[in-house]
Amino acid sequence: MQSQCVTDGMPPDFLDDDAVAAWTASGAPLVDLLRQAHAPGRLTGFRRGGRAAVLVTEPRHVHQVLGVGGDRYVKRSHRARPLLGDGVITATGEAWRSQRKLLQAMFTGRGIQHWEHHIAGAAACVVDRWAERARRGAPTDVAEDVQFFTVDTIWRALTDRPLDRETYVDLAAVQDIVAALPADVGGASALPPEVGSAIAALDERVLRALADARVRRRRDDAGSGSREPGAVRAAGSSVLDRLLDAAETDPAYTDRLVRDELVTLLVAGYESSARTLTWAFVLLAAHPAVMERAAGDASAVEAVLSETLRLYPTGWLLPRHSPADETLDGWAIPAGTDLLVCPYLTHRDPEVWPDPETFDPGRFPARSPLPPGAYLPFGIGPRACLGTRFAMREMEVLLGALLARFTVETTGPVGEPVFGINLRPAGPLHARVRERT
Repeated sequence: MQSQCVTDGMPPDFLDDDAVAAWTASGAPLVDLLRQAHAPGRLTGFRRGGRAAVLVTEPRHVHQVLGVGGDRYVKRSHRARPLLGDGVITATGEAWRSQRKLLQAMFTGRGIQHWEHHIAGAAACVVDRWAERARRGAPTDVAEDVQFFTVDTIWRALTDRPLDRETYVDLAAVQDIVAALPADVGGASALPPEVGSAIAALDERVLRALADARVRRRRDDAGSGSREPGAVRAAGSSVLDRLLDAAETDPAYTDRLVRDELVTLLVAGYESSARTLTWAFVLLAAHPAVMERAAGDASAVEAVLSETLRLYPTGWLLPRHSPADETLDGWAIPAGTDLLVCPYLTHRDPEVWPDPETFDPGRFPARSPLPPGAYLPFGIGPRACLGTRFAMREMEVLLGALLARFTVETTGPVGEPVFGINLRPAGPLHARVRERT
């Protein structure tokens, strides 16, 4: 490791440039470089392309960067901007605060209750599909089934309409777009040509939903009399309706921003939940005793999901940037430094998580308070995922319903983890499902 003092405080330890060059030449995933740089108890990093990147894994450092330092360590250029545009995940400053305020009420507190019937309806479709597969003794692709569920759930919330197969094909292409995005802000920026056509197909589907919603709103207003501008529509309105209500009084909500918010919510609303549910079934298939204990036990289901998110946080890497000189717990962070917060490594800290590679839902709920920054599957601080409760609720409902009625046995090898912009298992997850007797 190399050290160089550039501002007040102790300089981080950097990997030798030769080690970084060897990693680059190997074509190995970014997580391999992070593992090389990782040194418990110290702030470490590496230089790449003339830029310094510091790895942040210690819980207290994570808390300082994402929590108390959330306004000082910022998103430099979001990796998903080609897909999400200026949606709430990629927005910054006052625009972000305004957008988050509008959406937050829909996905926190009592707002979650509004989507319960959509979650239940989407879950019932998967239960019916598995029941049919069980009757025929036919295998199923668990990864595909849970993905359909999460896309269906968020589409119902966005539009108040259940998902049809044709729409699903267009929306599910998001996974190919996401897979092409760089793992961190210093990664490759050129996207494959086919990504452009996939984004165009997605945009066409979303803009069609926007046009249909406007037609319905005009028809409803004509049938019930004119509505005062800015007045809140009756309960039952979709996320899209809320965005269109905002557009009537806030000129910032152009069709483009409404599109960006819809795509952002679509991606955030299905990608993470689908991958987490897939990982949960991977782990449960390898631990049938845990699967049996979780059948019909809501608290055990929640513990399974919490432990799955510890081992495989879909947001495994959270890049930030320091625009000014900073000091992090006595370590010097010069202006221009990228900070790579890595929940995947933080969740494997043996000081917090004994035997960290073992799948043990008994860790949850934690018997004593965890150190701040030790567990962050949905991030922490002001930019934490606003859909956390929505995601947990939909996963609890589906996993609980399926485990209460079926046993699951994988019938093929499980794909290796893929560390892209999210953390997912490679390939399908073929399994045989059987009705419980």
